[in-house]
Amino acid sequence: MLTEKEKTILKAVNRDELVALTQKLVRIDSVPRLKELKETDTEDKNSGAEYANTEKKVVSFIADWIEKELKIMPLTEEAAPGRENITATIDSGIPGPVLMLEGHTDVVSEGDRSRWKYGPFSGLVRDGKLYGRGSCDMKAGLAVNLITVKALLRSGVNFKGKIRLGFICDEEGMMMGIKDFIKKGHADDVAACLVPEPEENQLCLAMKGAMRAIVRVTGRMAHGAMPLTGINPNTRMARIILAFENYENCEKERCGKDSLVGFPSITFTVVQAPPPGTTAQLNVMPGEAVGYVDIRTTPCQDHDSIRTKLKNILGGLAEDDPAFKAEIEFIEDRPVVAMTKEEPIAVTAADAYRDITGREPVYNGVPGATDGTFLRAWKGIPSLVNGPGPRHMPHQYDEYVETDELYESAKIYALTVYRFLNLNS
Repeated sequence: MLTEKEKTILKAVNRDELVALTQKLVRIDSVPRLKELKETDTEDKNSGAEYANTEKKVVSFIADWIEKELKIMPLTEEAAPGRENITATIDSGIPGPVLMLEGHTDVVSEGDRSRWKYGPFSGLVRDGKLYGRGSCDMKAGLAVNLITVKALLRSGVNFKGKIRLGFICDEEGMMMGIKDFIKKGHADDVAACLVPEPEENQLCLAMKGAMRAIVRVTGRMAHGAMPLTGINPNTRMARIILAFENYENCEKERCGKDSLVGFPSITFTVVQAPPPGTTAQLNVMPGEAVGYVDIRTTPCQDHDSIRTKLKNILGGLAEDDPAFKAEIEFIEDRPVVAMTKEEPIAVTAADAYRDITGREPVYNGVPGATDGTFLRAWKGIPSLVNGPGPRHMPHQYDEYVETDELYESAKIYALTVYRFLNLNS
């Protein structure tokens, strides 16, 4: 049952302001875009050395908003050239825990703009849905975090402890933003974290693990009319893709479907021949091929065993083909992380969900990793993922968030934050 103080806080959550703020955030293009290189440039355009666009504009907008609306000075720091994090702490002045509200400021590419019903950075609201790239993943979550804090301050209701805002770059990439945030000590005193990624306001207790790998196949260039004079790396790459798929199917059968995070997967997301930086020609058989592999793991799997198995697959293919030459490089490792329903942040969020919606919460798992993965894995911080937006909508055309669900999320967050900070009152 809601107390009078809690009702006051909820009344301070302004729906129109929340929707308008989300629209403003969506309208800021924060797709990290590499600069276009001239043909005379030798720099590999996948090196990430120079960007034409990053999160900087949305970071500047959020920092200004925090200073103006919350009356505190945020800290903006570079995690890498052109890639910035924001940290802001709201101190109640009363001893208590530190609760973090986290979100990422980058979004993925909008793809072919002509395939969008509305402009990808329009932020238009139609029939209760707010459209645009990042609308649910996760500009809506950023707005929820900001409006939650503003509602608590606007209400005038006292709370204990501190709220730590962390707006983080590069979540959609190598997650260098959260790694830098942690290394600089900003998470050292955090007791728990809320991550409003798009999960339909379900309470996600677990996150899949992730491994990232690059497969390189070396062949020998030849004229397209005389392929026998060379070695085709593409056919060898095709065999690798099928062999990895077979291993994926075996792992699905062995592990089954996890109740929270589902099935494991091994996905080739990019295959290029010749690799970036080399001119492709229709009548030239390339000398090299490269593939990027996105591996998602569940609790029944061991990452070291996966690495060994994939290397052995390449070794087995080489035994059957004297011309086969391939290697795999693992460039990222994110463990499976989880918490129980009894974790205080989960219990508090569940109670808030019941009181706001009148329904029982749905417990689930995140089908991918989030910045919360590293907060949990590196610092042991319970990180609950429970934000607005369709679970399977991120990275698709016509991405949207429902405004009713957005408003519901902000009220759940405001109540959760207040109650968690005052647990021992």
